[in-house]
Amino acid sequence: MWRAAEDLGFDHAWTYDHLVWSGLPDRPWFAAVPTLAAAATVTDRIGLGTFVSSPNYRHPYTYARDVLTLHDLTGGRFICGIGTGGTLDAGILGDSLTVRERVDRFAEFVAVLDRLLREDHVDHRGPWFTTVDARTLPGPIRSAVPLVIAANGPRGVRLAAAYGDGWVTTGSGGDDLDSWFRGVGELSARLGDALAGTGRGAGFARYLSLDASPRFALESAGLYAEMSGRAGELGFTDVITHWPRPDGPYAGDVRVLEAVAATLG
Repeated sequence: MWRAAEDLGFDHAWTYDHLVWSGLPDRPWFAAVPTLAAAATVTDRIGLGTFVSSPNYRHPYTYARDVLTLHDLTGGRFICGIGTGGTLDAGILGDSLTVRERVDRFAEFVAVLDRLLREDHVDHRGPWFTTVDARTLPGPIRSAVPLVIAANGPRGVRLAAAYGDGWVTTGSGGDDLDSWFRGVGELSARLGDALAGTGRGAGFARYLSLDASPRFALESAGLYAEMSGRAGELGFTDVITHWPRPDGPYAGDVRVLEAVAATLG
């Protein structure tokens, strides 16, 4: 499937980074980092990303080692997607943090990870994480690894603007496409306001998870074209959809994916 995604002409391919995904809680599940390492061996061009990694079960230093490794294995194609993390993984590990505490932890995680990818001999002591003379060779590689920060809330969007090379969102509510896209537009405007204070708007990537909407984007090639077009009108540079499955979630026909691929420029 990874090779097929590349052969079909897509720009990037992603895997969720969870212990268990709530959409398929009773199905086999594999770890993201070794999965991407394997994908790197059967592809040459396509970007490979985490959608998304979180501090639910990762320390920024150990994760920085994973980032360094995937950057090397992919020949610079790794896209580092990171986010606050969901409640299912946290609960499995006995974590009972409030949303505010989880965002506090993520803010520190982002800042420390960014520093670890820029520096060697990193010392940090914070409320959530500690590193003592952390070596980061073969770094620094921060300029070569895009950080794509997942955010819907105001603080997360500000973090994306401050530290990210890109932003990914699942939108916010809505029982139909029109209302969902209205919410997406509001989030995009919020990001624009946050970027305006940084002078970093040019070249900043914006990713939209189409299937967080009330519809599966690959129900038809026409629906995909409509949704990706609306995303573009809102300033998104990239969209993400799911490989069709034989049953839910994201039940669909691979031939629709192939038809969409045929329209790629």
